[in-house]
Amino acid sequence: MHTKQEKLEAFGRLLDIMEQLRAKCPWNAAQTTRSLRPMTLEEVYELSDAVLREDDAELRKELGDVLLHIVFYSRIAEEQGKFDIGDVATGVSDKMVFRHPHVFSDVKADSADEVSRNWEMMKTREKGGNKRVLSGVPDSLPSMLKAFFMQDKARGVGFDWEKKEDVWEKVREELAEYESELRAMDAEDGFVEPSQFAPAPSSSEGFKAAYDRAEGELGDFLFAIINAARLYGLNPDTALSRSCDKFKRRFTWLEEQTIRKGRMLSELSLAEMDALWEEAKKEGL
Repeated sequence: MHTKQEKLEAFGRLLDIMEQLRAKCPWNAAQTTRSLRPMTLEEVYELSDAVLREDDAELRKELGDVLLHIVFYSRIAEEQGKFDIGDVATGVSDKMVFRHPHVFSDVKADSADEVSRNWEMMKTREKGGNKRVLSGVPDSLPSMLKAFFMQDKARGVGFDWEKKEDVWEKVREELAEYESELRAMDAEDGFVEPSQFAPAPSSSEGFKAAYDRAEGELGDFLFAIINAARLYGLNPDTALSRSCDKFKRRFTWLEEQTIRKGRMLSELSLAEMDALWEEAKKEGL
């Protein structure tokens, strides 16, 4: 491991490199905060993948990529006379001191839950900070993460189920309402192509209204399921990511087995696909 001085020198080198890139590299010089945004999102998701895979070498690499973007944004802002990396570091340091009075002051906090509750309350008191509990949840977050963080922030100020098992009544209620609206949609004269996720233009007004209600109830059901996951200490985004990876492994194996037999996947019957799927599960995929 490096000493604190070595760490500071390494970070200083990165700042020097970014300064030279902005001055001498046409591509780097042409970038703006808006042009960087989609690349930053990609880097953050790659970092997330490395965390889920518990791949330390990849995690170190992806952390470096994200750090580079932080330095990049800060350098652009410095060139525009807005702020620099020093302001960024000072701002987050001041925030951490303010939000941890149990560490940097004489406030007592004996549990992680108590720290979390204090955290949300402190955020609402910050100068220039979030004035409402949910205002700190970015609108651009993927919907599942947005729901999870909104629920968690509400919990931080005491708005939560008294007993976690009480959530199941809400889940069952939302599932019943969702199923009811799906049946109502089926009863109407309309059609939805699975790949379109929208009523056909020729659908009746009754079908479109039923579709809209069903979509709303699906959202309520998913929100309730995410709430249940949170209450039991599960991260729904991680869980769904694992299921997606599992589906990909099994489906790819199914496809490869079909190709080896000289057939196209689309030529198989559903029963044949199901049989191969069960084989994939037995293989531990």
